[in-house]
Amino acid sequence: MTIGIFLLVLFAAMTVGVPIAFALMLTALALMVQLDFFDAQLLAQNVQAGFDSFPLLAVPFFVLAGELMNAGGLSRRIIDLARSLVGHIPGGLGYVAIAASLMLASMSGSAIADTAALATLLLPMMRKQNYPDGSSAGLIASGGIIAPIVPPSMPMVIYGVTTNTSISKLFLAGIVPGVLMATALVLVWRSIARRKQLPVAGKSSWVERRQMLGASAWALMMPVIIIGGLRFGIFTPTE
Repeated sequence: MTIGIFLLVLFAAMTVGVPIAFALMLTALALMVQLDFFDAQLLAQNVQAGFDSFPLLAVPFFVLAGELMNAGGLSRRIIDLARSLVGHIPGGLGYVAIAASLMLASMSGSAIADTAALATLLLPMMRKQNYPDGSSAGLIASGGIIAPIVPPSMPMVIYGVTTNTSISKLFLAGIVPGVLMATALVLVWRSIARRKQLPVAGKSSWVERRQMLGASAWALMMPVIIIGGLRFGIFTPTE
């Protein structure tokens, strides 16, 4: 009977589109009522205790950092810098997307935010140069997956809090996998660019590259500050 109520409430909630977290909460409420164990005060205390976590404050702050980055034009500067460095290679905008994905991932920690920023700025450019829509969208979406891997990663913060694991060590452990993912995307895109003979953009001068580097210097310093500060114990992930 108990298992039946659990499955019925869970699947009914998910069928009508309730998010999984809230569906599980409704399932727990139904089981508490069925077992005559419902205590509103205890329930409220447990919910409050679950959110009363200082390390979890890092999650909304990383989201805020991503929003400030987009609103302040840092995303555009990073893309312009990447375009000045690798835009002249055949299929260069694809390499720009990969490089920008890696740099943006090291600032926001959100796959959705990074993918939205890249799609808004890069997809119109790629369409203008007659890049295939499917390949362009697939590359940008794949690049966004790097964000939950490299620091500051929101899933790593949640995992660290839940399992009582060092968030700083999780952040440091995500650097190499993130770089390897970007390298794999470069190799795949290189094959696609050769096969489909994607266009080549003009090469930027060293003066333009220095200007782009200067404009995006503070954006590039963010991952250095985050990783360096965590590595040497200067501050916690939330700080």
